[in-house]
Amino acid sequence: MAEETSADRSRQMRVDSALVRELAELLAANELSEIEVEDGDRKIRVRRELTVAAPTPVVAAAPMMAALAAAPVDTAPAADALPAGEAVRSPMVGTAYLSAEPGSRSFVAPGDAVKAGDTLLIVEAMKVMNPIIAPRAGKVVQVMVANAQPVEFDQPLVVIE
Repeated sequence: MAEETSADRSRQMRVDSALVRELAELLAANELSEIEVEDGDRKIRVRRELTVAAPTPVVAAAPMMAALAAAPVDTAPAADALPAGEAVRSPMVGTAYLSAEPGSRSFVAPGDAVKAGDTLLIVEAMKVMNPIIAPRAGKVVQVMVANAQPVEFDQPLVVIE
């Protein structure tokens, strides 16, 4: 078995257990499913599965996906809390943007008529902007997210009637 040199040891990632513990506490306190931070060459992602039982944080080095979110994530409301109509749900975890660029008009607003294929909003995930399109024609009843809000998989984004 080859001996490990000091150069080999210096290339290995040193995990700051206090930082990992702090990130795990932020996950629980803000009801987030994942936090990722970057400090120079060091990247740390702490993720937990959202279940009824006590979640177990998972730590892994990964590329930076999004800035650390300090605001709590509003998880999907109960089905009876949604207004009447068809809820268009998020196909991924990411950040919702209501307009093409900061300061520009939102893609849709309550009361707007939309056609099948119209862009309702954008969900950014891993630095890729993913348009969320209307599955059918109708009228926008409610936009369920705020601009730049983190969203979870299957979270209702827009309700169309």
